[in-house]
Amino acid sequence: MSDVPEASNREEVEENTPEPEEQSDDSSDDGEASGDTEMDFLRNLFSKTLGISGEKVLDELTLEGVASYIQSGKCKNIICMVGAGISTSAGIPDFRSPDTGLYANLQKYNLPYPEAIFQIDYFKKHPEPFFALARELYPGQFKPTVCHYFIKLLKDKGLLKRCYSQNIDTLERVAGLEGEDLIEAHGTFYTSHCVSFMCRKEYDLDWMKEKIFSDDIPKCDKCSNLVKPDIVFFGENLPKRFFTSMAMDFPRCDLLIIMGTSLQVQPFAALVGRVSNSCPRLLINLEKAGGADPLLGIISIGGGMDFDSAKAYRDVAHISTCDDGCLALAELLGWKAELEEMVKREHEKINSKAEEEQTNQSSGAAGKAESGKAESGKAESGMAESGMAESGKAESGKAEVE
Repeated sequence: MSDVPEASNREEVEENTPEPEEQSDDSSDDGEASGDTEMDFLRNLFSKTLGISGEKVLDELTLEGVASYIQSGKCKNIICMVGAGISTSAGIPDFRSPDTGLYANLQKYNLPYPEAIFQIDYFKKHPEPFFALARELYPGQFKPTVCHYFIKLLKDKGLLKRCYSQNIDTLERVAGLEGEDLIEAHGTFYTSHCVSFMCRKEYDLDWMKEKIFSDDIPKCDKCSNLVKPDIVFFGENLPKRFFTSMAMDFPRCDLLIIMGTSLQVQPFAALVGRVSNSCPRLLINLEKAGGADPLLGIISIGGGMDFDSAKAYRDVAHISTCDDGCLALAELLGWKAELEEMVKREHEKINSKAEEEQTNQSSGAAGKAESGKAESGKAESGMAESGMAESGKAESGKAEVE
């Protein structure tokens, strides 16, 4: 399951849900983020109005220009922003595609409206649709894509500052990124918690997986309340780490790579405006996204991306699938063979592990079946012996009568 549905009210605080001190902390984070966004807007306004733009660091606004910049050695703190589009080639649907997207295929769950499946109030009353969907799209059934491994390659080469992901499918972790490398902006299936704020007991991925695939609605062992994966539903706050990390990471970023996202979900989409005015921004996507507001663009202000105007100086749009775009960039960097070998090697490991687990499960099932047969045989033998004994008694009684 990939990027959680778009919501402008994602940060609204649900009545009677947060603990008092957590509500206060989150409100402070949100307020600071809002203030920072306003400051970014004003900074852009004055810069544009006064004709002050950032330094142009790309030789040309193309993928080749980006590759040349990376090879120059000046680029050492790359941030990746990713959405559902990086996981579609793994077989995970995005949310918004008209025919194949998740929202277009939820009729079987009889929801009042598609977004209800990720609405916290609806979930607490009717958890069944969410867990049915989770069973279909559960992490562990899919392999990371070329794009996921390209991000891992950036890490291996010491170039990745952080990956900010909207996805909840955990494929970044499967590909080899660790918790420190990731900001899972919309949460993750990696951990789960009891929904009761008086309890909040934590559960791991294996526990949740066992519950979901046994058709049980996950309930807390401690207090019997619902247990929910740590993904961000409508009506819930984004993780605190999202706000604290972005304030530290983005000013240091010297290349922003945006992949597989429509940049419609706030506050995630606003991150593109948090890098310095000189920081190049590369979009790899099936269509252009993140453009400046048309009205603000007329007067050359706003924090959106500018790919086509005469004043464009740092934004590059490579229109392709995320996998193709990453392969193209890797080839320009001389990394293509290394990337393809990584994908092949890691996929073979995943396949081997899956086969081993399947063999163990089959062996376990066969063992249970044999054990069942043995028990059944013992029972039948016991019944036969009992029958023989009864028959013997009957014969003995017959003899006495005679």
